[in-house]
Amino acid sequence: MNGSRFDFDRYGLVPRSSSRQANLILTAGTVTMKMDPSLVRLYEQMPKQKYVIAMGACTITGGMFSTDSYSTVRGVDKLIPVDVYLPGCPPKPEAVIDAITKLRKKIFREIYEDQI
Repeated sequence: MNGSRFDFDRYGLVPRSSSRQANLILTAGTVTMKMDPSLVRLYEQMPKQKYVIAMGACTITGGMFSTDSYSTVRGVDKLIPVDVYLPGCPPKPEAVIDAITKLRKKIFREIYEDQI
């Protein structure tokens, strides 16, 4: 994802080591019940403007592990609010960029509505 065509820096995304400095969570993979409290705590520690992109079938629905597993969360949106869903297993790089673009448009709409 960090090649010249799909570089996150071009879209203003900078990795942060602390959740208190980040305003975007990009979830990927199966979320287990054991991870549940950590993910919720991470989301709660983020500053006021917080956004979530759920990337991939496992994050969105629990994937193939959710049907017969008691320890799998059947969708990250059961734990934290999701702004953009990015389906695929795995999603293509172009789809990731499209999801980021959709989120940026949503943020600009929110800013515009606040100014009115």
